[in-house]
Amino acid sequence: MTWLELADGVFARRHADLDLTLGLVLGTERCLLVDTGTDAGHGAEFAEAVRELTALPWSAVITHGHWDHHLGTSAFGPLPVWAHPATAAEIAHGTAAQVAEWSAREPFRAERLARSPVVVPDREVLDRVELDLGGRVVELRHLGPGHTPGDVVVRVPDAGVLFAGDLVEQGAPPAVGPDADVASWVGVLGRLGAADVVVPGHGNPVDRAFVEAQRAELAARR
Repeated sequence: MTWLELADGVFARRHADLDLTLGLVLGTERCLLVDTGTDAGHGAEFAEAVRELTALPWSAVITHGHWDHHLGTSAFGPLPVWAHPATAAEIAHGTAAQVAEWSAREPFRAERLARSPVVVPDREVLDRVELDLGGRVVELRHLGPGHTPGDVVVRVPDAGVLFAGDLVEQGAPPAVGPDADVASWVGVLGRLGAADVVVPGHGNPVDRAFVEAQRAELAARR
């Protein structure tokens, strides 16, 4: 894994497994994790890397309810975890099925996933939440269903950075699974707003032109 500094105090961290991209936003009083990793071991690696940058108390936002974005949460100990209620419900009631599916598909994951406790988010993002990290306000937004029913994006207005979760994917076509709503997804991408840098859930950071191209690709699949 490597850090990419996108702006002052705003980082993305790439992970070779699944080409996953996690985020970190620093304020003067606290920091925010954007997703927590694929399993408890990955979460522990991410936590150690964060502590190399800051000792600030942390909270987390989970962009959606797929296992690869939240099963690292337990490694961070007790902390506030934000998500849309649909995501919290999927984590609480759907993770076991996701883990079983991926353990069968890729058996090398089975043991690591089995040792990863499920942490259900305890803070709600219904529409828009502002988090004051100290000297920096971060916006958590649910703009509608898309990749999943509960997608949340993380906007860092003073830095021109937006973390999009799996609403945007670089290096592969958008992943349209059974819980996706493609028609709504197209609209959500149109409502992301201005951002100099958009961080996908998988792959390298991109610009708005990339997002528009991916939006057109999804529109063609409706």
